[in-house]
Amino acid sequence: MNITRYNLALLASLSVILDEKNVTRAAARLGISQPALSAQLATLRDIFGDSLLLPGTPGKGMVLTPRADHLREPLRQALQALERVISTEPGFDPVSAQRVFTVGANDNASAIVAPPLIRMIGEAGYAGIRLAFRTIDFNRLPEQIESGEIDVALVSRVLPSASHVPLLQEEFRMAQRKDHPRGTEPPSLEEYAALTHVIVSGDGGSFRSAIDDLLKELGYARRVGMSVQYYSLVPLILQTTDLVCTLPALFLARYAGSLLSTPLPFEVNKFRLYATWHPRFNEDPGHAWLRKQIDLCVMI
Repeated sequence: MNITRYNLALLASLSVILDEKNVTRAAARLGISQPALSAQLATLRDIFGDSLLLPGTPGKGMVLTPRADHLREPLRQALQALERVISTEPGFDPVSAQRVFTVGANDNASAIVAPPLIRMIGEAGYAGIRLAFRTIDFNRLPEQIESGEIDVALVSRVLPSASHVPLLQEEFRMAQRKDHPRGTEPPSLEEYAALTHVIVSGDGGSFRSAIDDLLKELGYARRVGMSVQYYSLVPLILQTTDLVCTLPALFLARYAGSLLSTPLPFEVNKFRLYATWHPRFNEDPGHAWLRKQIDLCVMI
C-alpha cells in the first residue's frame, strides 16, 4: 500500500473512534462535527475494506470488527512513534559529539579566534570536536557556506542574504618599525601620504584599498609600494624596511614589542569583523553552538 495516497490524519481519527466505539463522543474529542467524522469513517472503511464498527446490542453502542480490534494496538504504537518524530528536537552535546567544524578566515581573523577557541575546547574536554581553519575565496564563499563546506566565515563585510552577527570593531592605526627615520610622532596628513605603504589585499594583487578612496576625497594620494595577501607578512616587512602600514589596532597590539603604532591623521571607519553563515543552518544545534563559542572567544 502506498501511504502517500492517503491522509494520515485519518489514522488519528480512527484511533479515537476505536477507543470510544461511538462516533458522537469521538467527534467531541477530536473537536469536529459528527457528520465530518462519519465521512472520515466512511473513507477509512474504504481504505481498510472493512466495516470497522458495527451496531451492537441496542443501547450498548458500537462494537469493533475483528479487523478493527486487531488494529488498535499497532495503530496506537504507530501514532506514538509519529508524535516522537515530530516532537523530538535534534540536540548537540559537545562532550559526546564527533564533528569537524570548518571556519573560513584570513590569518588576522584566525589569529583572533583560533587560539581562544581551541583552548576552550581543550579545557572543556570536548575530545570529539575538531576545527579546520582555511583561507577564504570570496568568489566562492556564498556556495561554500551554502553547501556546508565552510560552516562559519569570519569576514570584514557581510554577504547579501547571509546570516551574520558582528563580533568586534577596532580602530585603524599606522604601524612602522620603532627606529623608523621619520621619528615616533603621529604623522600629519601630508607626511602620511608621502610615506611608502604596504597593504593587505584579499588576492595579494591590489594596490588600492578604502584608505586610498578616502585620501582621494581629501585631495591626497599615497604611494603603495607593496601588496601582500597575508597579515602575518606585514610585521616582517615593517621590521626591516621603511614601509608603513595601516592595520587594525588589535592586530598591531600583538607586535607591540617590535612595532610602533600611531593614530591616523584622518577619520576612517573602524575595522569590523563579522561571523557569517548560510540561513539554512540557523536552527542547526551544532552550528549554533559553534557560533556561540566564537562569539565568546572574541569577548575574552
